[in-house]
Amino acid sequence: MPDRPVRHRSRASMAALAVLSFLGTAALAGCDSGSGSTTKGASAGEHHAAAAPVWDRSPNSVAAVGDSITRGFDACSVLADCPEVSWSTGTDSSVRSLAVRLLGASGAADHSWNHAETGARIAQLPEQMALAAKEDPDLVTVMIGANDACRDSERAMTSVADFRASFEASMRRLRSAAPKTQVYVSSVPDLKRLWSTGRGNQLGKQIWKLGICKSMLANADDMSTSAVARRSAVQERVVAYNEVLREVCAKDVRCRYDGGAVFDYRFTGKQLSQWDWFHPGRNGQARLAEIAYRNVTAARPPA
Repeated sequence: MPDRPVRHRSRASMAALAVLSFLGTAALAGCDSGSGSTTKGASAGEHHAAAAPVWDRSPNSVAAVGDSITRGFDACSVLADCPEVSWSTGTDSSVRSLAVRLLGASGAADHSWNHAETGARIAQLPEQMALAAKEDPDLVTVMIGANDACRDSERAMTSVADFRASFEASMRRLRSAAPKTQVYVSSVPDLKRLWSTGRGNQLGKQIWKLGICKSMLANADDMSTSAVARRSAVQERVVAYNEVLREVCAKDVRCRYDGGAVFDYRFTGKQLSQWDWFHPGRNGQARLAEIAYRNVTAARPPA
């Protein structure tokens, strides 16, 4: 009979161990789950740090890189930059730039920087990114590529491979100096829509003859097979550039592409500069600012 109490205690001990094991496993599972609960004794700061999203929807400073669109070229006067109306960092109250919408008027004046250059192509972007990184901004906006497609001929357009290499180099330059800076990348505008919209304006077509974006806008009324093929080639290149921007941006957790929003925007002559019928005027800059603000502050990136 002495063995029976021992066996009874053994079974009881094993049952107790099983219960403890179950409770321990449940506690661990609760700790690792994404339910938002925290283990007892864990600090609130540790929990919030772990749950914090990577994309900050309310950055406190903005730097801009890109080309003449971001410099506000021909938006205020002929053949001149007008950075105060820039969609990204401008201070003009009628535009309400991305920086103004995020930081307020005084914040935009004190905590935004415009390193874009009129005429810039993607090959100049790495150096612009290096300058932007020196500001240590919370957000960098990128709008580049129109000048790579707008060349004297379709053969002179930047190759897709070179475009990719320059954009990757730009991201590396930024990350080497500002690893936590967010990047908002705008798609390249639809240059074929620019042609189809502007060709109805006789003054605009006369200005285009001065040499603006010859690869797309030369001989605007020419509907010959070769002219149609030329415009289609430029359009295909712009689409390819946008795919590069999307793919490279997708590899960086702190980069957000606009999902083609600028390319898809159905602009009219109301949004174009009255001096060249090519660059955005004040109205166009305001529409670009709206698109950027919507995408930067969205809970999820554009599809």
